[in-house]
Amino acid sequence: MITVHHLNNSRSQRILWLLEELGLEYEIKEYQRDPKTSAAPESLKAIHPLGKSPVITDGDLTIAESGAIIEYLLDSYDSENRLRPTTGQALLDYRYWLHFAEGSLMPLLVMKLVMMKMPKNPMPFFVKPIAKTLSQKIQDMFITPRLTPQIELIEQTLANNTWLTGDELSGADIQMSFPIQASSNRMDLTAFPNIARYLKQIEAIPAYQKAVERGGVFTTL
Repeated sequence: MITVHHLNNSRSQRILWLLEELGLEYEIKEYQRDPKTSAAPESLKAIHPLGKSPVITDGDLTIAESGAIIEYLLDSYDSENRLRPTTGQALLDYRYWLHFAEGSLMPLLVMKLVMMKMPKNPMPFFVKPIAKTLSQKIQDMFITPRLTPQIELIEQTLANNTWLTGDELSGADIQMSFPIQASSNRMDLTAFPNIARYLKQIEAIPAYQKAVERGGVFTTL
């Protein structure tokens, strides 16, 4: 039996979605973030030394990191390659987006989240204006100029494709779902109608809805 070590409001939500798409039986072991720090509990370190989510166990195997988990599950359980292209440009696109999610997009979104939260942290009242100004300058000068072209690339790709690799849903879409949802919470995406369509498309999928039902109320941090 596959066990998903599931941290609330985390990347592990997309692993639940993949398992539902594959029609696999699995169980969920739930972990809750610290309400003040949003950090994962120490108990996750008993499963993997870094104490981060997602992590799955499958028999004697323990697999961490979203991309590695997706590749493992598709290698092991998607014998018909329903969620993974096998040839041509679609395969290259699949690999690109599978790695782009955590290699390019999420680091900038994490930095943006930190900068957005910084002025809201407890501090002397006279420091708050400085923190707010510094946070905004870092976003304006460093984060936004790097993040915007990435969002534009996604928008352009979705202008020509139903899904990121073509007409069919793939594991790359499942991997990309979390950072795109996070982007919608941290940026104004009104100028990106194809991304808006893509998000609605994801949320309408029965397997996605089942994953949210089993994993609990889900909001990206």
